[in-house]
Amino acid sequence: MTTVTTLMNDVEIGKVASLTEKISAEPQVADTTWRADVQWTGGFRSEAKVRDFAPTKSDEPPQRGGTDSGPNPVEQILGALGNCLAVGYAANATAAGITIKDMKIAVEGDLDLHTFLGLKDGNAGFSGIKVRVDIDSDGSEEALAALH
Repeated sequence: MTTVTTLMNDVEIGKVASLTEKISAEPQVADTTWRADVQWTGGFRSEAKVRDFAPTKSDEPPQRGGTDSGPNPVEQILGALGNCLAVGYAANATAAGITIKDMKIAVEGDLDLHTFLGLKDGNAGFSGIKVRVDIDSDGSEEALAALH
């Protein structure tokens, strides 16, 4: 027996279609729970363990009091957002029949450390996040605009 796998953008088209069909038929399947276990390792260092992958280290740069043994949590959030967008673009481009030759996503966030350090009241989170997506594709301008 021969199994044929059809790939577009290095994504198995059948798996995306099957997931879409399953969620359309059973909407509750879309409700998922994810988990990460974090172990503090001293100072501003910690490690996040996800499934069976090697732990991801986190630390602060020296100018923020850390030892720079890994990206800080803010950088990891921005990286995770960029990775999430890449998955979304790849899945939706594949579903739309758009071939991606190359894609780069730059994510930048503005953060005021005053609230984080308790120097003033307010939201300690991002005040803004900017994303730039550059896609090299043969897709039409209209198709890429719809993808964005």
